[in-house]
Order: sequence, then C-alpha cells, then structure tokens
Amino acid sequence: MDRVNATTPATPSDDPAGAAFAALRTPEGEQLLAELRDHDPADELATATRLRRTHPAELVSAALGQARLRQRAVAKFGAADAYRMYFTPNGVEQATRTSVAEYRAARFAALGVRGVADLCCGIGGDAIALARAGISVLAVDRDPLTAEVARANADALGLAALIEVRCADVTEIDTSPYDAVFVDPARRGARGGAARGASGRGGGRATGGRIFDPEAYSPPLSWATAAALKAPRAALKIAPGIPHEAIGPEAEAEWISDAGDVKEAVLWYGEGFAPGSFRATLLPSGATLSAPAPLPAPPVGPVGRYLYEPDGAVIRAHLVADIVERCDGRLVDETIAYVTSDGPYSSPYTSGYEITDQLPFNMKKLKALLREREVGVLTVKKRGSAVEPEELRRRMKLRGPNAATVFLTRVAGAPTMLIGHPLGSVETPGRARD
Repeated sequence: MDRVNATTPATPSDDPAGAAFAALRTPEGEQLLAELRDHDPADELATATRLRRTHPAELVSAALGQARLRQRAVAKFGAADAYRMYFTPNGVEQATRTSVAEYRAARFAALGVRGVADLCCGIGGDAIALARAGISVLAVDRDPLTAEVARANADALGLAALIEVRCADVTEIDTSPYDAVFVDPARRGARGGAARGASGRGGGRATGGRIFDPEAYSPPLSWATAAALKAPRAALKIAPGIPHEAIGPEAEAEWISDAGDVKEAVLWYGEGFAPGSFRATLLPSGATLSAPAPLPAPPVGPVGRYLYEPDGAVIRAHLVADIVERCDGRLVDETIAYVTSDGPYSSPYTSGYEITDQLPFNMKKLKALLREREVGVLTVKKRGSAVEPEELRRRMKLRGPNAATVFLTRVAGAPTMLIGHPLGSVETPGRARD
C-alpha cells in the first residue's frame, strides 16, 4: 500500500498547552526531561525551585509535568519506551498497554494486513505496535496537541517512516486505501460539559468519568461499527463491561486480560475472524478460550472439594460454562462465577483451590477457626459479598505461622465462607483483594 504524506499541522500558537509541549522538544526542554528522569515527586517543590534559577518557570513546570506522566507511563509502555515518549494526562489514562497492543497488531499481521487506518489514535500507542509489526499506519486524531504528541512519539521511537499522523475528524477520513481499520473511541466524558462530538478522542484535555453507554462514546459505537463493516478487516476497542446485547452478530468479540487483570474488549470484523463468537485471551501466555455462540447456563450444585476462580476475561466473555463442562463441575450459585468440582482440574484459565471448610457467614466462627489453625496470613477473596477484605483481616487479629484463603460468597443464595488453599502450591503472604 502506498503511503500518502501529509503536511504536518502546526500546534496553535495561542494554545498554552501546545506552546508548552513545543518548548519541551527544544534542546533545553529535552535536557530538562533527561535530568528529571529519576526525580522523586516528593521533592518536586525543591526541584522546581532549583531549576527555575536557570530555566524559564513555564518550561520547568511543563518538564515536571511531563516527567510525572513518563513515570506513570512506565507501567504501560516499559521504561525503555516511556522515557523517550511524550504524553498527555488523558493519553496516559486511555492508551493501550503495550502487551495488548502488540497482541492485537500480531493478529492483524498474521492475516497479511499491511496498512491500517488508526482512527482516534490518541498518543499513538497502538500505531507504534502496528508499525513495529511491519504495518504502515495512518494515525488520526482531531485534537491538535494529541496529534502532535503522536507524531513526536513516532519520531522518538524511529517509526516515522511507517506512521503518518493526521489531525482531522475521523468521520471524514477515507479508509478505502487501507487493508484494515482500527477504532478506539473515547470512553470518558469531558469535564465542564464540553462535548467532544464524534470526531476523535480529544486526548489533550482532562476528562471526567467513564462512559458506560456505547452510544455516548466519541465517536459512538454505531458509527465505529459502520466504519468497521466497510473495511476488509477491522478491530474496534470497547470497554470490557459492554453488554453482550450491544454486540452485533457480525463481530467476533474478544476480552483480553494481562497478568490476571482484564484490560479491554475488542470487536473483530471481516475475513479471518469468526462472526458471532466469543473469545477470552490471557496475556502474557496468549492462551485463548472461545465458543462459536453464547453458551447455555451451567448447572448449580453443592460445593465440592475443589473451587476454581475463572480469569476475568473468561467471566466477561461469558465462557464460565465452558470451564464448568471441562472440569465436570458446577457453579456454587447461579449468580456467582465460582466453579466447584469433586476432582482436581488444571487450566490456564482458572486459579484452583482445595476447600477444607464451608461455614455460614459468621465473623466469630471464622476468627475462632483461624485462631485454631494458627493462621497468620489470610488472603481474602469475595464475590457476592459486601464485606471489605481489609476490614475482615483487621477484625481477625491474625497470628501464627500458617496461611489460608477465605472466599466470601453465596452458595445457593446463602452468605457463605469457604476456607482453603491454592492447588499445587503453599499459600504465600499476599494482600487482601476484592
């Protein structure tokens, strides 16, 4: 596919944020950023005072802000990239984690995709992964500052030859020259009532809370779906909590977790994908569980010797019934995604536990049992319980050399405590979690 070079639009001179960003890309700004790479945010006031003796105050403020964003971005991009890239506050928040972006780019590359129109590109995280997979990218965002940041990131990582950044309304982009389309709508509302419309992410500005109505995405899900269906292949990034009924039959729906945390859902369209199917993918292993259509409700029954906690991507994809069938098990409650069986089962899609005790919910009985077992380390998990894990651990007054896991849940509708330990390992200290 032939790339069409576009003229680089200048960041408006009357935009303070744009001017501050431009200053960061000067030799003086780059020197400041290099100096601030490992600075301690707790010492920021003293650092700012020192730097303002030799640098303009506005530049120091911009550099300190960018240094904070780079430190935050390490978790998503890794230190090697994060400390060379540029970010906006919204860009760090909404950018795709590198491991997920690389996985998605690999799916496109495996199908022979050579050119992708990345609509609502933000700071360019997905465009970078696509380019590193050997794919040419048209990266589009309507916010001038965000587009400038994406362009700077392509330059900083040596990918400018593969990434063309265009500041434009994504609804006006002709995607026909490209093998595939990727759409990542904004899923946060603007503060102060300022609507961004259906033209891009507007990633250079602070935003409000998450948007749960897909038609309130920017651009709306209906527009993004229509754009995807026009392309030979497409991927549409959506919130993991999207209702299944909002997903059209043309899409292969995939939920992706990374190190046990569900990061996103993506709808795939076109040749090489399976319309109407549901998939859960676990990173970094790449293990994938799928079903060609929604599965029937699994059976419910008494708690057996073993309990399995499905990965969040499996739960979001409504594939718990598949786990139930594989382990010849059942749910402990029709509304709770805990699977139980009478025999052991090993799977990359679940964490397994051997259950030693089942008690009606009662704090005093639990405390007595833990004292009797000399439990000093307690991992608390819950589904279907209002009890806060940290509060429970505090009230238990744990003491002793042993460890245990307690599940606060419902069994056949009744509040219940299940006590046990992980399969195939000795329980180790860990923080309580929901």
